[in-house]
Amino acid sequence: MTAGPAEIHISGVSGIPEIASGDDVARLIADAALAEGGPGLRAGDILVVTSKVVSKAEGRVVSATREDAIAAETVRVVARRGQTTIAQTRHGFVLAAAGVDASNTAPGTVVLLPEDPDESARRLRKALRARLGVAVGVIVTDTMGRPWRTGQTDTAIGAAGVLPLRDHRGEPDTFGNTLEVTVAAVADEIAAAADLVKGKALQIPVAIVRGLAALVTDSDGPGARALVRPANEDMFRLGAADVLPARRTVRSFTGQPVDVAAVERAISAALTAPAPHHSEPWRFVTVSSEAARTALLDVMLDAWTADLRGDGFTDDQIARRTRRGLPLRNAPLIVIPCLQASAAHAYPDERRSRAEQDMFTVSMGAAVQNLLVALAVENLGSAWISSTLFCQDVAARALDLPAGWRPMGAVAVGHPAASPPPRPPRDPAAFTLTR
Repeated sequence: MTAGPAEIHISGVSGIPEIASGDDVARLIADAALAEGGPGLRAGDILVVTSKVVSKAEGRVVSATREDAIAAETVRVVARRGQTTIAQTRHGFVLAAAGVDASNTAPGTVVLLPEDPDESARRLRKALRARLGVAVGVIVTDTMGRPWRTGQTDTAIGAAGVLPLRDHRGEPDTFGNTLEVTVAAVADEIAAAADLVKGKALQIPVAIVRGLAALVTDSDGPGARALVRPANEDMFRLGAADVLPARRTVRSFTGQPVDVAAVERAISAALTAPAPHHSEPWRFVTVSSEAARTALLDVMLDAWTADLRGDGFTDDQIARRTRRGLPLRNAPLIVIPCLQASAAHAYPDERRSRAEQDMFTVSMGAAVQNLLVALAVENLGSAWISSTLFCQDVAARALDLPAGWRPMGAVAVGHPAASPPPRPPRDPAAFTLTR
């Protein structure tokens, strides 16, 4: 295991003027670093540059409202609260306002992130080497907040000639235990450390970190893109704005087993639905065994077929109709939501009795929606299929349900075999009246 450096020196580079589009940033940084009293620039140093300097030089200042610029730079809204939007950019970064900055720029303009921060770092590194003959690492930074932590810190959004990650897996710790998950985000650590000597208030946009030559590489390397966690490894990918749209109907599943604990957590979420009279009218039956599923779906199919035949449908028409229930056959697990309305009040007239039952049915619908959304949060696909509503007594007998449990549909649950198609846009105005 390589010993750590004895000392690290971090120096701010002062004397860099206001940057305009087309400016030679490499020349301005080199002149300021080599000026009298400056830190100089040596082989093995790591140059840390605020992204706004790069953006201004690359002409990434636009005349637009901040809101319009945020919308244009956003590929996914992760969360909103008040005027604050947390968004994912096309680079893969998740940060406030999609990185759009309205500070230190002329009124009516905003500064966007560099088009390709890694490429910006590579160009700057190449230009400094050509000018000074030294090989340095370059990190381009931007300020980001962090989940679960108050305050912001600078983070690497572009890098060249510096290892962005240091993998300690397989190394022994001081007690001889083998490290299994430790991967240090060294580019982010350097970015945060450098921000201590630069920043908006100090008007020092560039710092030089000396003493980490072991992290400086001959090649440009993978860049800061390596720090963006792949979506399939992101346990927290769904932000507040993503949760409801993540609920999609999935009708095709893989053979991968479903984690029963994940389904139990989803049912716990379903139990937070509003309910009338402070009651708890929701019940759920999980059907995971092949025998129980086959017994249930066979009797439901018989009842459905008998109804359709009584309606005069042909065998071909019946076969097409009943294929809608195939997701229940193919899913690894089925959840049957049931309504237990013993807390419903009795009324002497049909109008209020019907309203009372509707009130409980609406509560059941809220619980089912909670269930479906929670399954999506668990990365499970689902399809709510209404079949049991049309044969409640038959389904109740097949499942041997307690008296008073009314099956209110069936939910197929499993790992999606493919991503669902994009959701077609819907205009709320088409579904809304204002009085």
